[in-house]
Amino acid sequence: MARYDYAQAACPLIDRLAETCKQEFPINPELYTKYDVKRGLRDLNGKGVLAGLTNIGNVVASKTTADGTSVPCDGKLYYRGIDVEELVAGFIADDRLGFEETVYLLLFGRLPAKQELDDFTCLLADLRNLPAIFTRDVIMKAPSDNMMNTLAKCVLTLYSYDSAANDISIPNVLRQCLSLISLFPLISVYGYQAYHFKAGQSLIIRQPDKKLSLAENILYMLREDGKFTPLEAKLLDMALVLHAEHGGGNNSTFTVHVVSSSGTDTYSAIAAALGSLKGPKHGGANIKVCQMFDDLMEHVRDWEDEEALREYLRSLLHKEGFDHSGLIYGMGHAVYSISDPRARVFKGFVQKLSVEKNREKEYELYARVERLASEVIASERKIYKGVCANVDFYSGFVYRMLGLPEELFTPIFAIARIAGWSAHRIEELINSNKIIRPAYKAIVDPRPYTPMNQR
Repeated sequence: MARYDYAQAACPLIDRLAETCKQEFPINPELYTKYDVKRGLRDLNGKGVLAGLTNIGNVVASKTTADGTSVPCDGKLYYRGIDVEELVAGFIADDRLGFEETVYLLLFGRLPAKQELDDFTCLLADLRNLPAIFTRDVIMKAPSDNMMNTLAKCVLTLYSYDSAANDISIPNVLRQCLSLISLFPLISVYGYQAYHFKAGQSLIIRQPDKKLSLAENILYMLREDGKFTPLEAKLLDMALVLHAEHGGGNNSTFTVHVVSSSGTDTYSAIAAALGSLKGPKHGGANIKVCQMFDDLMEHVRDWEDEEALREYLRSLLHKEGFDHSGLIYGMGHAVYSISDPRARVFKGFVQKLSVEKNREKEYELYARVERLASEVIASERKIYKGVCANVDFYSGFVYRMLGLPEELFTPIFAIARIAGWSAHRIEELINSNKIIRPAYKAIVDPRPYTPMNQR
């Protein structure tokens, strides 16, 4: 099917209308202060506005002292009240993978016993089957170069295959969520293969192996030989665990709450979340980190020259280097200031994988930049809280070492986060009977209607 070229279809009228938008839409920034608007639903210190309650995930970045003052602390992330660092340490100590256990915890509020976990894992494996000819008729036709759009398209199309698509009873919603959790890896990998097949490359469509975990199946289906090492599977599984949930206020999860509060179907709610996660300010950040490091390695020949690295980082902050955004990607977080627990957990295992892949020098560069970036940002910018590496700082490097294509970096995030989205959708349906509707203040003055002949 031929693609419609929207760029060529653009016309001078659209350009003129766009200029009208640019002139008519801007709002005086001073009005946000005047009316005490919490832009981004955050106060001036970056703290989120309380918009709901949740039992699922908790992000902690500060503590209250004896005199009632709130001070930054090492970041903590809790899944159903369990420290994610303890959760990871538990399954690592047993030398097993942990994503399926994490999904169970997020959905049902407690850790499963062994038989419960075995039964649940088998259930997910049984659900890991797309409808007949779905791959050919939906994924293979009109493939996209963006796998997040492919995911969203397929999720919305799956609505048509569900005879109970609009039923929002909890048993039915749980069935739908478990199915989507199981199918996201297939859709992502098949979508990637289909796009590259259209570009003239070989097509590999491998059925998932029921004996393998979700993380193992991603590597098995993606790679031409279907092979992977235990450490590779462990790192991808850990990445999924660390991305599975991050409280109710992150942009995509809040989207799930907002859309679910309208009473709509599961497929629409998850497709909306995918649209949110696709954005480079949310799920696409790890790609930017990798591209930034590519640029750094091109401009700084001696990776051990700390002054040269500092100068490069300063150029980023001054909008003189890389993409001229003024950002050091992977540094800083909306909540964490001293440390991101996900990056803390990840870092040691990233080092192990770099040894297996003979990329220790790159790992050392990442660690060096992490340390120097905090110093440079603190010296160059007036900031209200500390700056630390976030989980995106290392995740892209891990995905590259695993041989994952950049097109799948954000879908991997979605494959993990749909566990949290599913839990939050069920929580919203059970606990809320009001549509979420925050207030916006209109600042345009009333004006009379002008008849056509007087305009």
